[in-house]
Amino acid sequence: MATDTLKSTSSADSATGGLRRLLLDNGALTALIVLVVAMSALSGDFLTTDNLLNVGVQAAVTAILAFGVTFVIVSAGIDLSVGSVAALSATVLAWSATSHGVPVFIAVLLAVVTGIAAGLVNGFLIAYGKLPPFIATLAMLSVARGLSLVISEGSPIAFPDSVSHLGDTLGGWLPVPVLVMVVMGLLAAFVLGRTYIGRSMYAIGGNEEAARLSGLRVKKQKLAIYAMSGVFAAVAGVVLAARLSSAQPQAADGYELDAIAAVVIGGASLAGGTGKASGTLIGALILAVLRNGLNLLNVSAFWQQVVIGVVIALAVLLDTLRRKAGATPVTGASQGGKGRQAATYGLAAVVTVAIVGATSFLHNGSSSTANPKVGLSLSTLNNPFFVQIRSGAQAEAEKLGVDLTVTDAQNDASQQANQLQNFTSSSLGAIIVNPVDSDAASNSVKAADKAKIPVIAVDRGVNKASVDALVASDNVAGGELAAKTIGEKLGGKGKIVILQGQAGTSAARERAEGFAQGLKAYPGIQVVAQQPADFDRTKGLDVMSNLLQAHPDVQGVIAANDEMALGAIKALGSKAGTSVSVVGFDGTPDGLNAVKDGTLYASVAQQPSQLGKIAVDNALKALEGKKVEETIKVPVKVVTKQNVAGFTG
Repeated sequence: MATDTLKSTSSADSATGGLRRLLLDNGALTALIVLVVAMSALSGDFLTTDNLLNVGVQAAVTAILAFGVTFVIVSAGIDLSVGSVAALSATVLAWSATSHGVPVFIAVLLAVVTGIAAGLVNGFLIAYGKLPPFIATLAMLSVARGLSLVISEGSPIAFPDSVSHLGDTLGGWLPVPVLVMVVMGLLAAFVLGRTYIGRSMYAIGGNEEAARLSGLRVKKQKLAIYAMSGVFAAVAGVVLAARLSSAQPQAADGYELDAIAAVVIGGASLAGGTGKASGTLIGALILAVLRNGLNLLNVSAFWQQVVIGVVIALAVLLDTLRRKAGATPVTGASQGGKGRQAATYGLAAVVTVAIVGATSFLHNGSSSTANPKVGLSLSTLNNPFFVQIRSGAQAEAEKLGVDLTVTDAQNDASQQANQLQNFTSSSLGAIIVNPVDSDAASNSVKAADKAKIPVIAVDRGVNKASVDALVASDNVAGGELAAKTIGEKLGGKGKIVILQGQAGTSAARERAEGFAQGLKAYPGIQVVAQQPADFDRTKGLDVMSNLLQAHPDVQGVIAANDEMALGAIKALGSKAGTSVSVVGFDGTPDGLNAVKDGTLYASVAQQPSQLGKIAVDNALKALEGKKVEETIKVPVKVVTKQNVAGFTG
């Protein structure tokens, strides 16, 4: 009996220990299963074929970037440049194919060569220049982004149709980005697990000095590792641009952090020596499921960043626990346990399907709300103008009994494409979109049109796609009004500077065009400098401070929004409103207060709250099948100290 008891206890302990080790060895997979089950339970829109394919598409670019970063992290390095290299490679492809008539096949090769070149420069600076990987790749981040802006002149470049098909589907259901992700994942797994350079990565990451003493040519291996990271970044850039039908110079901004997060969440250690492609794929899927699910649950984009940050911290904590517990190292080079790993993945899939199937009953038979549902995707909520659009839309939605879901694209055209995909696959009746870029939103709007979902564009139009209505003020006309206002204030002569918006955005281009057209009527006005300040108050302060050093006698400033104008006022100090006249754009609350105080001479106000209100009105009309006007213009108005008291926005 005692022997039987000991055996029973030993078996129980062994089972408990085995389960604990299984969870530690497969922490990312466990987290993914928990997320899928939770999102399925919380949202009836999550577990649909269209939405699951959306998750795959939304994970594709991050996963492809992350596969390349896996090589670097396994070898105890870091690559902060992959997002910028992706944007540069896509820009080179579009620029060479459309502007210079280069055959598409050669243009694609040029894009890949661009990625390789950027990677080789990184590798050379690190291996031979002895720069820390963080510094070398941080420098490349800036250089590649700058070259992308130089080549494109700050404007998106349309992608050739033959390459844009990479953003389409095969057979009408399988998205090509998902297929490319799978192919690149298999390639990464092969390199890590079956090649000499893959084994070298683990050796260098485990102990670089020992690897060198054992005969590895560490410097040359590092060149190859960073070059491969560049290749994967180039492919990711092409896939991203194909989704957006254009090469965006600001595309993939910040994606390097998502890529690194996916690798770490997938079980790799920043100390090097561990990591595998399957783990990286799981990490990318976790990020995509999180963003997709949180969008469907109408969680603020600001809180989404908090949640993702917590997930990354927990992933690193799990890595620490795994090391302390002596869990099996996560390597692609080890050949043992392949069958057990496959069985684990198979078992995980079965368990997930079973639990998700059970949770789906929670949504069966549940009655949907009687209120119509509308989604609003704003280009950013980090700007008072768009915050006012949201406020006007929410007030009108509440008045009309509309359930309004608001998302923030954070000036990222790709993120907005994801949000619009989520809207299309969920049960929303209509969509309102304020495009980050008019070209980049076209594919997503086409998908909504195909699904018979009415789309209302607000503030900016959508190119190459049909929308039910455009609710906007005229940015070009507003720019002309700003130029006329400063021209009349200065009596038709004087020196001015222009603070431009974020390069690559349609608002920045259109307002700049209006400034240029309006100033043609005032040949005595000399524009001594034009510099971008990215619609940001702090950058407006810094840029204006620098320009004053070269042009202390400036007499006027035109800013493409009130935020930059307020920064310029801070830099001008006592000159603002006295010897220097400043004209802003948007009519934000802070801008109107500055007009009242006399430091801001005028603001070209677009009445943003009215834009939001009218957009909701027309979305509801379109949803109910009523006729809406194709274009609804909200007039712009020059607000000065004389009429600011009666202006409500």
